[in-house]
Amino acid sequence: MTQRTQPPAGVASAPPQTGPVIRLSGATKTFETSAGGEFTALRNVTLDVNPGEFVTVVGPTGCGKSTTLALVSGLEPASAGGVEVAGQPVRGIPAGVGYMFQSDAALPWRTVLDNVALGLRYRGVGRAEARARARDWIARVGLAGFEKYYPHQLSGGMRKRVAMAQMLITEPSIILMDEPFGALDVQTRELMQDELLRLWAGSGAAVVFVTHDLTEAIALADRVVVMTAAPATVKADVRVDLPRPRRVEEIRLEPAFLDIYRDVWDALREEVEISRMRGANRVA
Repeated sequence: MTQRTQPPAGVASAPPQTGPVIRLSGATKTFETSAGGEFTALRNVTLDVNPGEFVTVVGPTGCGKSTTLALVSGLEPASAGGVEVAGQPVRGIPAGVGYMFQSDAALPWRTVLDNVALGLRYRGVGRAEARARARDWIARVGLAGFEKYYPHQLSGGMRKRVAMAQMLITEPSIILMDEPFGALDVQTRELMQDELLRLWAGSGAAVVFVTHDLTEAIALADRVVVMTAAPATVKADVRVDLPRPRRVEEIRLEPAFLDIYRDVWDALREEVEISRMRGANRVA
C-alpha cells in the first residue's frame, strides 16, 4: 500500500478528480522541417495519469519525451488524437499546471524572493502577500536566509531549489518536469530528488517527470513509462510497487528495485539500439 504524508501547513490538496487528470488518446505530433518535409515526433500515444500519481517517462534521446510534456502543457497542439487535462480538451495552457524545465527560469536581475513571488504577482496577488508566501516556500526548499541573493550568486543545486519554489508556490494540481536535475552532480541530484518527494508528498498533485536516468525514474515513480525510438509511442508501462515515503539513496539498494530496473531496461534496450543505429547511419 502506498503511503503518503499529510501536506505541510498551507499546501492545498488538489480538488477531487474523477478519472484521469491527464489523458492522451492516440496523440500524434508532426513538425515541419527546415527542408519543407515533416518529422513525426509522437505517434498514437495513449496514456492516462491519475490524480496524485507520480509517472516518469524514459526513452532514447530525441524520441519525443519532451514533446509529450509540451502537448499536456498546451505549449504545442497535437497534430492528431486527443489530449485532455482535468477532463477538458487542451486548447491552450490549462489552469493548475506547473512546469519545471531543464534550464533555470529565474530572472537574473531579480532576487530569489522576487523570482519566487513572480508567479503569484502574475496571478494578481498583492505584493505583500506574494512576498510573504514566497518567504514561506523559500524556507520549505531549504533556502531561508538567501532571499536577497541573485541567481548568479547561487550554486546549481540552490538554483534548482529556487525553480521548485517558483513552480510549487502556485500549488499546481499537475506538475510537469523535463529532466530538471540532469545537469547536477550525482550527490546534489539525489538530494534534490529527496526534496522533490518530500514537497510532493500529500499534495495530491499528479507528476509527469521526463528523465534519461533509469535509477531516478524508478526511485521517484509510481509508474515508469517506456517510449519507443522516434516516432515515439508507449512501449511499456511498468508499475513501481515500492513503499513510500522513500529515500532515493536507500531505495535503490533494495532487491525489488533491481528487479524493476531489469524490467525497465529490458523494455528500453532495443529502442536505445535502434536510436543508436539511426544516428550511426546519419553520420555515415
